[in-house]
Amino acid sequence: MQTQTQADHKGCDRKHGALAHEHCSPWRSRWYCAKHVLAYGATQLAAIGVLVLVLCLRVSPLALASSMAINRGTHYLAGRRVTFPWIAERLRSGDFYQLGMPRSGRDDNPSLGTGAYALHQSWHIAFPFISEVVIAL
Repeated sequence: MQTQTQADHKGCDRKHGALAHEHCSPWRSRWYCAKHVLAYGATQLAAIGVLVLVLCLRVSPLALASSMAINRGTHYLAGRRVTFPWIAERLRSGDFYQLGMPRSGRDDNPSLGTGAYALHQSWHIAFPFISEVVIAL
């Protein structure tokens, strides 16, 4: 759940090359990302609430709070778009992260997807799974 403005600006920063927007600042980007994460988290809570009521589930408030903290925190890190380049460089996987991105001086994208996209989607699968395990415990 996010507005187009949040999607466009939650990760922009003048220092981040292709993601740069002249009017962006790190603080403005953080604000857009925080608003996106709040809407995302509220949507998750609503869905969990419906499931709990319809299926008569018992959920520990501590487990739910822990799960939501994991999910919202990691979603924020992913949304800022500075996390993955940092992780990729530390793991010596910078080449994979750059895979499929437009080449310098060219307006192209020589692949169907990018390493950045693959890392981003993997993150969004792994951490919700971890947070769901926390709820189940």
